[in-house]
Amino acid sequence: MTAPPAFVVEDQSEVVDFLTAHLRPERRIDTHGAIVFLAKERAYKLKRAVKFPYMDFSTASRRREMCAAEVEINRMLAPEIYLGVALVGRAAQGLLLGEPGEPMQGAVDALVVMHRFDEEGLLDRMAERGALTPDLMASLGARIARFHDGLAPIHSTFCTPDAYRHSVAADVRQMLEAGDRLDPPTSAQLAEVMPAALEQHGDLVVRRLDAGAIRRCHGDLHLRNIVLIEERPVPFDAIEFSERIATIDILYDLSFALMDLCERRLQPLANRLLNEWLWRIAELPEAPHEEALALLPMFLSRRAAIRAFVDAQAATVSGADTTRARDYQKIALSFLQPAPPRVVAVGGLSGSGKTTLAMELAPGIGRSPGAVVVRSDVERKRRAGIPLEERMPPGSYTPEASAQIYDALLKRAERALRVGHSVVLDAVFARPAERAA
Repeated sequence: MTAPPAFVVEDQSEVVDFLTAHLRPERRIDTHGAIVFLAKERAYKLKRAVKFPYMDFSTASRRREMCAAEVEINRMLAPEIYLGVALVGRAAQGLLLGEPGEPMQGAVDALVVMHRFDEEGLLDRMAERGALTPDLMASLGARIARFHDGLAPIHSTFCTPDAYRHSVAADVRQMLEAGDRLDPPTSAQLAEVMPAALEQHGDLVVRRLDAGAIRRCHGDLHLRNIVLIEERPVPFDAIEFSERIATIDILYDLSFALMDLCERRLQPLANRLLNEWLWRIAELPEAPHEEALALLPMFLSRRAAIRAFVDAQAATVSGADTTRARDYQKIALSFLQPAPPRVVAVGGLSGSGKTTLAMELAPGIGRSPGAVVVRSDVERKRRAGIPLEERMPPGSYTPEASAQIYDALLKRAERALRVGHSVVLDAVFARPAERAA
């Protein structure tokens, strides 16, 4: 009989055998931290009795607590998936499984209970078959922005300049320690450029922290953790086990999905996702999101570097090829390559197609994932407190109001350009003075 790994601290075989016999799952998914039983209409997630430096499920009470935490954080984004926590209890006749929320005497373990969904709706699978669309990215950007706006700001020690330095140093150390499982020359390059990319932005990191950009986010927002349900993208499987990993800048939270799309050579979709999020996310005047784009190359690079290390580790265990892990390294390096910022202005009367053209141009301009599109329509509705989907009321387009909008438009563009990010301006530009500006 094979001995369990050192990180497994408790024997759960009795519970696993009971669940297998009781649920009769169609399929079972095993990860380092959980066993998921896929029954006909439900999925049951049992946390493994493991203890890592970053994740502790070592006792039954801790696992029950983490099951409750997982349901709580994920119901904010995916209430249609998460049914609750079910307990496994011991009775005279043996083990019993309760319903979600049902109390249980003699509970010995706990499970997260979820509605099953069509796995072909997972966005990573949709990406593989070319089924992702700009409209879907627009819907996802809007949903993530609503989620981020609903979170309370946290003045966390996890996101100070020193904490960032420590985290980047850990990323670098993990890659170097991976040795030949990754590409050593690329690891050495990243060890040089990743810390340097951070050091020039210490003041911005502090201002983002003070302005309220740090929140208890999803933390693991890649395409495999987003599923299409009833034509709507639903993020799920947010991190529950580590406040440190999940308490981050909201732009860093978004960056995982952006990186994932770029790695799959879907930069136009990543560009649409970024722009839709920027158009909808609430302003932070003390540290505007356009200025935070200075951090985006480092955020994207870190997400790719972490995925490179994790994939290399998984490949080592399974004996799989490490080509994909090395590809993540290369894209991590590419995010940090300089690209001079450019500004492109697209003008035309209402209905002439200028926004369509602006969105077509943006992905190919400047650094990944392309230029931000600064639109007069968005600026006008943001200032009026009107949702993007609604029309402006009559009388909104006075010369005085338009002058204010164009001034705000140019200031927003300037903030992005000053931190090295390219911009496409989208407005009518009917007057010579507006074009000259």
